[in-house]
Amino acid sequence: MPRLFGTDGVRGLANRELTADLALGLAQAAAAVLTQGRHAEENRAAGRRPVAVVARDPRVSGEFLTAAVAAGLASSGVDVLDAGVIPTPATAFLIDSIDADFGVMISASHNPAPDNGIKFFSFGGTKLPDEVEDRIESYLGKQKLAPVGDGVGRIRRFADAEDRYVVHLLGTLPHRLDGLKVVLDCAHGAAAGVSPETFRDAGAEVIVIGADPDGININDGVGSTHLGPLQAAVVEHGADLGIAHDGDADRCLAVDAEGNVIDGDRIMAILAVSMKERGTLVDDTLVVTVMSNLGLKRAMAEYGIRIVETKVGDRYVLEELTAGGYALGGEQSGHVIMSEFATTGDGVLTGLHLAAEVARTGKSLAELASVMRVYPQVLVNVRDVDHHALHESPGIAAAVAAAEAELGESGRVLLRPSGTEPMVRVMVEAAEQAEADRHAATLAEVVSVELAR
Repeated sequence: MPRLFGTDGVRGLANRELTADLALGLAQAAAAVLTQGRHAEENRAAGRRPVAVVARDPRVSGEFLTAAVAAGLASSGVDVLDAGVIPTPATAFLIDSIDADFGVMISASHNPAPDNGIKFFSFGGTKLPDEVEDRIESYLGKQKLAPVGDGVGRIRRFADAEDRYVVHLLGTLPHRLDGLKVVLDCAHGAAAGVSPETFRDAGAEVIVIGADPDGININDGVGSTHLGPLQAAVVEHGADLGIAHDGDADRCLAVDAEGNVIDGDRIMAILAVSMKERGTLVDDTLVVTVMSNLGLKRAMAEYGIRIVETKVGDRYVLEELTAGGYALGGEQSGHVIMSEFATTGDGVLTGLHLAAEVARTGKSLAELASVMRVYPQVLVNVRDVDHHALHESPGIAAAVAAAEAELGESGRVLLRPSGTEPMVRVMVEAAEQAEADRHAATLAEVVSVELAR
C-alpha cells in the first residue's frame, strides 16, 4: 500500500481522494500523536487543553476541509485557533509565536484549484519528520481520543493572525524599501492580503496582480508557475522588480526590470553574498539541494561561501540548516529558508529581503543577479521504467561515467529515481545548451533501454 503522506503532507483531488472523512480522521490521528510531547504534558498538568493553529489558502474546498479538520481536533480535546486564509509560513510562524502544540495548513501550494492538501507542523512550527507522519498514518482507523464535557476542545477565530505575521515580517528587514516600485503576483492565493500590505508598509510603491481569489482561480495563469503576466507588468509599469508567489506563498521567484526571470538559485546567491558581507551568514555556508545549478556552486566558491547539499525537498534543507545551525538555504524552485526568521520557506519574507538588497545597494536586480552565471540545465523524465533498479545497472553507470568524463569541470550529471512513480529524472548541466541537450538525450535513451519493464 502506498504511503499516504507525500513530500509535503497529504494531497489529492478534493472531495474524491482528499475527502472530509479523511480530513477528519487525519486530524483525530494527529491529535493523538502530536499531543504526546513535553509541552502538551505540561499543559495537561496545568489543566490546559492542547492548542492547534489551523489555516488554509483560498481554495473553495478549503472551507469544508477546514471544518472537518477543526471538528477532528476539537473532538479529540484540542482547542483550535482558526487563522483563516493566510500563507503557509504565516501558519508556521504563529505556531511558534504563541507556543501552540502543533498546527495544520490546508493547501495544495502551486497545484490547480481542484486539488488540496493537509500538512502538519509540530511544536515550534517545523514540518514533521517522516517517522512522525508514519505514526499519524498508523493511527488512522484506531481508537480516537474522545473526551467529554470540559475535555472537548473549543474552536475560536484567531483574530489578529495576519497582523502578527505582518509585524514579524517588517521586523526582519535590514533596510526599508522606500523609492522602489515593485509588482507583486499573489497567484490569487494566500498572499493576496498579506504581501501587498507588507511591501507597502515597508515603503515600496506596489502594483498588484493575481490578488482577487475567488476560490477557483488560484494559480490559474498567474503566480510562480506562470511568470508571463508578471514579466509583462514589470516592463509595462517600469518597475524595479517583480515578485511572484505560489498559492500558499511559501516560495518566491523574481523578475528584473527588463522582465528576466531570477530563479531561486540566483535569489539565494544574492542573499548569501549580502549576508556574508553583513556577517549574518553563519559559517559562511549556504544549504542547497542536488538540483541547484552548477553556476551557483561556482559563484559561491568565488565568494568564499561553502555549499552543503541535500536531497530534493525543502524539509531536507531545513533539517540540514537545523543540524548545522546555518542561516540560509533553499531550492531552485524558490523555496528559500532564512532560519533566523522562519522555520519553513517564506515567499513574502524572501521577496522583502531581495527587494531590501536592491534598495540597500542601489544596484538593479539584474546587476545583483549577475553574481552567478546560470549553466544550461536540461531535465528529461524517462517514464514507465524500473526506477528501483537505476543504481544496479552497469550500462547506466558506464554511460554516466562517459558523460562526466567528457563534461569535466564544466558540467555535471544527476540521475534520480522518482519517489512516487516508475520514472527516472535525468539532469545534465553543461557550458553550452547544445552539449547539455546531447548528453541528456543520450542518457535518457540508455535509461529507457536498460530499465525497460
